[in-house]
Amino acid sequence: MAERYDAIVIGGGHNGLVNAAYLARAGKKVLVLEQRHLVGGATVTEELYPGFKYSVFSYVISLMRPEIIRELNLPGHGLTILPLESTLTPLQNGEYLYRGSDPHETRRNIARFSPRDADAYQDYGHTLFFMAKAVKYMLGIVPPDPTSLHPKDMLGLAALGKYLTGLREDDIYNLTKLMTMSAVDFLEQWFETDVLKATLSASGIIGTFLGPRSPGTAYVLLHHYMGELDGNFRAWGFAKGGTGAIAEAIASSARAFGAKIRTEAKVSELLVKNNSVRGIVLDNGDEIFADTIVSSLDPWQTFLNLPPNGSMPEELLTDIRKFKFKGSSAKVNLALDALPQFNCKPENSNFLRGAISISPSLDYLEQAYDDAKYGDFSRRPYMDIIIPSMIDPDMAPPGKHVMSCFVQYAPYHLREGNWEDKREALGDAVVNTLAEYMPNIKDIILHRQVVTPLDIEERIGLSQGNIFQGELSLSQLFFLRPAAGWAKYRTPLKNYYQCGSGTHPGGGIMGAPGRLAAMEILKDGGH
Repeated sequence: MAERYDAIVIGGGHNGLVNAAYLARAGKKVLVLEQRHLVGGATVTEELYPGFKYSVFSYVISLMRPEIIRELNLPGHGLTILPLESTLTPLQNGEYLYRGSDPHETRRNIARFSPRDADAYQDYGHTLFFMAKAVKYMLGIVPPDPTSLHPKDMLGLAALGKYLTGLREDDIYNLTKLMTMSAVDFLEQWFETDVLKATLSASGIIGTFLGPRSPGTAYVLLHHYMGELDGNFRAWGFAKGGTGAIAEAIASSARAFGAKIRTEAKVSELLVKNNSVRGIVLDNGDEIFADTIVSSLDPWQTFLNLPPNGSMPEELLTDIRKFKFKGSSAKVNLALDALPQFNCKPENSNFLRGAISISPSLDYLEQAYDDAKYGDFSRRPYMDIIIPSMIDPDMAPPGKHVMSCFVQYAPYHLREGNWEDKREALGDAVVNTLAEYMPNIKDIILHRQVVTPLDIEERIGLSQGNIFQGELSLSQLFFLRPAAGWAKYRTPLKNYYQCGSGTHPGGGIMGAPGRLAAMEILKDGGH
């Protein structure tokens, strides 16, 4: 007898797992199908060198919605988030910028560069706090369609309008600017210190094929500021056991509600009859049937690859083909024989338990972007670095360490050659750049893993290696994500839904797309 479920979720990334957990929580018989040997998608921990655990792709947590942690009881399923409370920006001359959890210490460090900026930093923080609170409402709602006359959309627009008009005048003004300005233009309203502006603006380029002076990067900066842990905005953390522990906790919660999870099960196509999805076909030819099919894959996979030819409106396919991915990020993971030594000597000895930002100046970031604009990887890249073993000692053997380097820019499309030929050259550029700030780094590397955008695409199925399943540009947000008219997690095929980061509210280890999609499926009756 053929297998049959109430719902099949395609893809065991964190959004797919969240979606499955909520559907199972509502009493649905749910099956998750994941092509790899482990769940998590980009949210995985792997031991690729004996005794050393790498958070291979995603590496920090902040954006995960508190309601998901609470409703799925993730702490009860093993999720422990350790604080990541500081950012060190080293400079080649031995100077440094340090910002930590102690506001007085941070103020003193900024005042070394500019007393004026030290005074402005608190005002900047308050502004971003209120911006994050203003946008938080939109993270939890299904985007209404402004072109629709359906009563639900009209009510949704009215509720959104009422909310926005209830904001302070300054908040509305700043929010409007954030949606259109570059990160640098936004920051220059407060600060004059180059290294401070560079480090803060780096949050606006993560995961985008844009430079810090590109319009729209101010919103990406806010997107990363919206991280919330224990009610604190801009609070970043590291999951004990690496990011794979996040996926495992969600998977454990889903199983506790009755969901089944099958790995090494790649879906090749949908079974469609009379414009309604009836099931899926696996790579091995097996057919599995369900009342509801949910894709947590990106929009290209969801709309272009899985449905049979002719089953989707050509107008929608045209819009999806125009959806911008432009993967531009890489990861370099290192196993270290000892701790790196820095040219600078921060007063706070705990700085290795926080983030390290290689963003010494705005020109440095722009030059890194220039390399990518002309089809090459950055020879001196921007990097966001953590040493997970300093936060969670179980990530490496005693006395040894792992280092996680998020690297920008590494364009998916290279002007010359290919990533198979240039992968190690990118790794060399990263290590050479690190050596400018950590002179002993080359002597202590035991193992190196270089993950290019092509690797991200081939290993975990993110088109062009884009970590957000599509750029967070103004034309790809809210009711336009992934396409106008299709931002409510449904598709033109009956019983076929979408719940990946290519839907509202976007990427990061957030889980909101998975949860919101589940709420819509349940509103529809689950089929």
